[in-house]
Amino acid sequence: MRLAKAVLATSIMAATLLVALSAAGSAQEAGADATWQALKPDIFGERPIADAGPLVTLTAPTRAEDAAMVPIEIAVALPPGDARTVEKLTLIVDENPAPVAATFTFGGERHDLALATRIRVNSYSYVRAVAQLSDGSLQMAQRYVKASGGCSAPAMKDEEAALKNIGQMKMRLVQPGQLGDATKANRFARVQLMIRHPNYSGLQMDQITRLYIPAKYVDRIDVRQGDALILSMEGGISLSEDPNLQFSFEPTGQQIHVNAGDTDGRTFEGELKPAG
Repeated sequence: MRLAKAVLATSIMAATLLVALSAAGSAQEAGADATWQALKPDIFGERPIADAGPLVTLTAPTRAEDAAMVPIEIAVALPPGDARTVEKLTLIVDENPAPVAATFTFGGERHDLALATRIRVNSYSYVRAVAQLSDGSLQMAQRYVKASGGCSAPAMKDEEAALKNIGQMKMRLVQPGQLGDATKANRFARVQLMIRHPNYSGLQMDQITRLYIPAKYVDRIDVRQGDALILSMEGGISLSEDPNLQFSFEPTGQQIHVNAGDTDGRTFEGELKPAG
């Protein structure tokens, strides 16, 4: 009888501890939202933002394996008959030193889009994707990511090796699109764009000199199909080393041209003719 009571007491204590830990975790996330409340007016003013709506989805790991390269995927899909289009997408990491990781502007009349990239996360933080529609409304999805040290993590290559191949660009067609029939669900193509660049954050230390490496990162990317804009990006220090983008678009069979640049004034160019 005493043994049974001891086992029951132990079980109750364990259950109580689990509840307490769960409550602590929820409180931690709830507290972290205070940073967003302070950031939001600086980024979007007093404009209302629809939170956790069905139009925007954000996929990210709950606990990142590498805080310097956290994979994220964003999708925006407007319902059939919705006349609005997607104009911009702002990617935010609340607790990073520079919270706005990137702002993307889209060309054409985009009702659906998919975008994937890799970011740095400096400490446990909400990651947010805020889409701006053509009527000016803002739609947001968010994900709490447990990672730390991403902005100050040492670069994978030493500076000499990183600068040797800086700006080298690769593009590949991940998914071909169906030309000429706007009713087909598979009309969208998907391209992966990779740019060799250390994307120094200014918070990383040279492991030999023990001095901080000055910030140097890709701050703009412009992708066009013929003369038509697919997307442009204004980036910051929160994008990972060797920036990597995947994005969807509706192919016309014209050549895709990329023009990019960094904070040191370098320009990089690349081209891809997608299969028709």
